[in-house]
Amino acid sequence: MTDALVSRELPSRFSRTASRAVALAALLILAAGVSGCNKLRARDLLNKGVAAFKEAQFDKAVENFKEAKELDPDLMNARLYLATAYASQYIPGAPSDENKQHGEAAIAEYKSVLEKDPNNLSAIDGLASILYQMAGQPFDEKKFEESKSYHEKHIQIKPSDPQPYYSVGVIDWALAYRGNTEMRADYNKAHINKQVKDTDPLPPDVRQAYSDKYGALVDDGITSLKKAIELNPDYDDAMTYLNLLYRRKADMVESTAERDSYTKMADDLLDKVKEIKQKRAEQPQPAS
Repeated sequence: MTDALVSRELPSRFSRTASRAVALAALLILAAGVSGCNKLRARDLLNKGVAAFKEAQFDKAVENFKEAKELDPDLMNARLYLATAYASQYIPGAPSDENKQHGEAAIAEYKSVLEKDPNNLSAIDGLASILYQMAGQPFDEKKFEESKSYHEKHIQIKPSDPQPYYSVGVIDWALAYRGNTEMRADYNKAHINKQVKDTDPLPPDVRQAYSDKYGALVDDGITSLKKAIELNPDYDDAMTYLNLLYRRKADMVESTAERDSYTKMADDLLDKVKEIKQKRAEQPQPAS
């Protein structure tokens, strides 16, 4: 190509390039406008969903939150509220497929938040809560353990919060208590003429089996509840469950003296709980 041809070709090329640039810029401006409009609509739907949620109109709230999420996938509050709306409709122990779907949908939405924001405490706590509710009836050990794992994740992120330590202790107690109940029931079935009451010491072979299987769990629960009380010295709920775990620990020790020691520690905690509740009841209530 000669210099003259190049000279004639350049303005044409620049013209075509400029036209493409202008068209691209126009498309980008249009896309930004649509995106901005979608975000505004998403926030409006979020507000409408929150209003419906507060009025317990959960189906309406769910639809608003779902549409807000579709319009603005980065709107975390829409995802969190959607998960919470599903969780609010879940009834622990209700056997219907619809009820189970509410629970599973809540889990899926909370997990979708964590995919974008792995340290979102609201999603972590929401997951821990709905999993715990779903683990009780029917009993599901895996869901209890999964719930516990999210409480432990909360502790990793914010170790100064007492609540997740308490929740870990509650789950440890729930698993250890069920194991204790089942082992006593199995023993009583096999020994019709030698029944063991709930408050009786376990027979030596059952005691050893119980300690082997649940000893570490009970110790973990005791440690967690003590930490919760260290962070909140008036945490009466934590004291109540620590009392219960001391009674499970008493079922694991061999000597009567050691069993009595754990039982006394449990009784002392109940006295402390009564004291705290009494003081709380005597405090002046804020004016409404």
